[in-house]
Amino acid sequence: MTTILTNEDKASIINQHKRNLEINKFNLELSLAEENAVTSPNTELVATYTAQIADFAKKIAVLDTELAEVLPLTE
Repeated sequence: MTTILTNEDKASIINQHKRNLEINKFNLELSLAEENAVTSPNTELVATYTAQIADFAKKIAVLDTELAEVLPLTE
């Protein structure tokens, strides 16, 4: 039996992935802020957090593109 996903199903899945990425990105942003708050921040850790935040932003952008393809705006 083949299950066919509707565009709304696909959009829901994409939005779930996007939310998880946004949560993880926000957690990293908090970790970065905490690390920068100490007297001597670990520069390697700061660089790692910064790179990971950038990667999450790129992933979120890809999902935004996918979402636009699944549910194009109607005028």
